[in-house]
Amino acid sequence: MKSVQVVFAVVCLSWSAFGQQISSSGSAGHNIPTTGTIPVAFVITDDAVTIDFAGPWEVFKDVFIKDRGKTLAEQAVFRLYTVSDTRDPVKTSGGMRIVPDYTFDDAPAPAIVVVPAQRGRSPKMLQWIRERSAKSQVVMSVCTGVFVLGDAGVLKGKNATTHHLYYEEFQTAFPEVVVQKNRRFVESDSVIFTAGGLSSGIDLALHIVQLYGGVGLAEETAKLLEYEGTGWKDDRGVPDPIPQKVK
Repeated sequence: MKSVQVVFAVVCLSWSAFGQQISSSGSAGHNIPTTGTIPVAFVITDDAVTIDFAGPWEVFKDVFIKDRGKTLAEQAVFRLYTVSDTRDPVKTSGGMRIVPDYTFDDAPAPAIVVVPAQRGRSPKMLQWIRERSAKSQVVMSVCTGVFVLGDAGVLKGKNATTHHLYYEEFQTAFPEVVVQKNRRFVESDSVIFTAGGLSSGIDLALHIVQLYGGVGLAEETAKLLEYEGTGWKDDRGVPDPIPQKVK
């Protein structure tokens, strides 16, 4: 695969660690705990596209609920960390170097998994993503990170999207997946979400915030970020009525 591909992973927290749930804030199965944080894991390897993970990272980092405490640490909803094959430094697009917080062997169990575009594709990574797709609340790819989900085998028979320059390549590589064109993001099933390219990861992250905390919390987060895009509101990821495969 010649494409630079990124896996964006958001870490899922086990229900036992969530404590009491705020049932009124989120959609079914997506609730914010009264105490503690929701872990978010970002899967990164060499050549991970910076905006693919940095955009969603900033979104989740800036979600606060004032009633949860007096300090920003107490008000924070999500706890973020990076995961890779080893703790060796990873060189992302543009030369940024990141030391992963965890490996696939010792990473905390995630509630949300986000997959950005990147070069890495180890058997251990793919197995971890397959496990997370079965146990996490959200698994989201950004841009050509969808190729990683495809390689992990979690998109068979489902709708998905990617960067517009890679529609044909993705469809050829994964003919059993229905490519949705010109979408900011697509809800592939109740757990898996795929975003188009680059900045669309911000829209998908805001959509996930909305799932957990409602539209008001997502709007507050977008305002804090000075983000004026509305794709997270206008495109809910609903598939086309009669999806057609790319020819």
